Amino acid sequence: MLARLVLLCFCANLLVGARPVDDGIREQMLLLGNSAEPRDLDPQLMTAFTDQNIALALFEGLCALDERSSQAVPASAERWNASDDGLTYTFHLRGDLRWSDGTPLTAADFIASWQRALLPALAAEYSYLLFPLKNAEAINHGQADANTLGAVALDAQTLQLTLERPTPYLPALTANPIWFPLPLSVLRAHGGVEQRTSTWTRPGNLVGNGPFVLSEWTPNVHVRVARNPHYWDAAHVRLRGVTFFPTENLHVDERNFRAGQVHVTAELPLSKIATYQRSAPERVRLDPFLETFFLRFNTTRPPLDDARVRHALSQAIDRELLARTLLRGTRAPAFSYTPPDCGGYTAQARIKHDPAAARASLAAAGFAEGRNFPRFEVQLRNDDLHGKVMEVIQAMWARELGIHVTLAPVEQKTWVQNQQSLNYAISTARWVGDFVDPVTFLDMFVGGGTNNWTGWSSPDYDAAISAAATALDDASRFAHLQAAEAQLLEASPVAPVFYGARTYLIHPAVRGWEPALLGFRQYKKIYLAAP
Repeated sequence: MLARLVLLCFCANLLVGARPVDDGIREQMLLLGNSAEPRDLDPQLMTAFTDQNIALALFEGLCALDERSSQAVPASAERWNASDDGLTYTFHLRGDLRWSDGTPLTAADFIASWQRALLPALAAEYSYLLFPLKNAEAINHGQADANTLGAVALDAQTLQLTLERPTPYLPALTANPIWFPLPLSVLRAHGGVEQRTSTWTRPGNLVGNGPFVLSEWTPNVHVRVARNPHYWDAAHVRLRGVTFFPTENLHVDERNFRAGQVHVTAELPLSKIATYQRSAPERVRLDPFLETFFLRFNTTRPPLDDARVRHALSQAIDRELLARTLLRGTRAPAFSYTPPDCGGYTAQARIKHDPAAARASLAAAGFAEGRNFPRFEVQLRNDDLHGKVMEVIQAMWARELGIHVTLAPVEQKTWVQNQQSLNYAISTARWVGDFVDPVTFLDMFVGGGTNNWTGWSSPDYDAAISAAATALDDASRFAHLQAAEAQLLEASPVAPVFYGARTYLIHPAVRGWEPALLGFRQYKKIYLAAP
């Protein structure tokens, strides 16, 4: 009956007449559910995947990522080459690069932007993605002058990068927002380059180098971008614009799709997957996604400062049951932190569902059968997936360990800020790979790391990550990363739960929308055509 009702809704919508999606097809205006209000549109200060979605329309790095292969492809740089020892990369920029205000964009702009991203005062969370550059880490720690950065403009269109160590995935790194060029003169005109909050990212002020330019930003309503006539490849950009809707409630996002308000949703509620697969399979997509959903523990708060407690909480989670029932087989259970076959690496260490061992660990920590264990609040992002997953884990902890927690849903901005400031006890979390390599998952937990929001650190873990960075071949590099991951799972500052997948709805008029393992899209390749 429910499947029939969904079909009737689709048919009824066709009789109503023109809807926003129909107008969008005629006008080449793509309407997207984007799941959250952006915290900022400064690409060097973004930490949320939903914010990065918008940045990809407004800015462009030296390289972009091919959706299907996740490999680097030419973007602002038309070609590049590496030295035989892998320590020098030369990028040749396109000759017609311009900012969206029409002024020339040069190699020097890229270098100045990277120097800004490394400013200690800016405290950019993703600054470590620049650390392959010579002296970048020292600059970020205030131990070297910005002018010593291993980046030189040989001329206006040629960049020569000198690396600390061979980094074969460097071209893919440059597709990440922290590597995007910024118009520093515009930043200076709106508060300065060191400001984390500035009006330079508002409509009318923001200057970028991507296929689109910011035209509207109405908080909690939409962010709208329009075609950039000064983009080097503007002739091949078919969309006139994109509107991003920050709809955190997945059920509202799905209703918007049925009502013809959006062409693509951010995600599909778990309860609706089977219905759409039966009634409208051509509208539902299940794409691979290099992501891990996990729990973060604030290891500075007793008794979560005890590894035995954290390990017990992790061991008590029946990941296979959760994936099979609640997630309806759309996601795979996560027994390690890094997803399997991540750039040729699969973790050997595993976290097992072992309630008996979990109870023994908890008793050894002084909380037999959960007695005297404090009633913690679990922070979670206010959406259908996080809430339902935590309800299941909440029941598992109560049944297996006698531990009772309360659930506290919050909007994405607060969810992120609380984790960054360690203003939480336990929190749901999701990490999407920045490129296809295990290091993008594991190096975030080094001591003092800007994305290590657990309070945990280990000299042995840091040493393993450092050794991996200087390894000369993948076999030895992966061996060090295996050692690091084994330590991570044993210490359990995080508890992996399941690996990602993108389950969402898409209108048949959307063309050029490829599955993207990393979620990064080249919007210039997308267009709308009547089905």
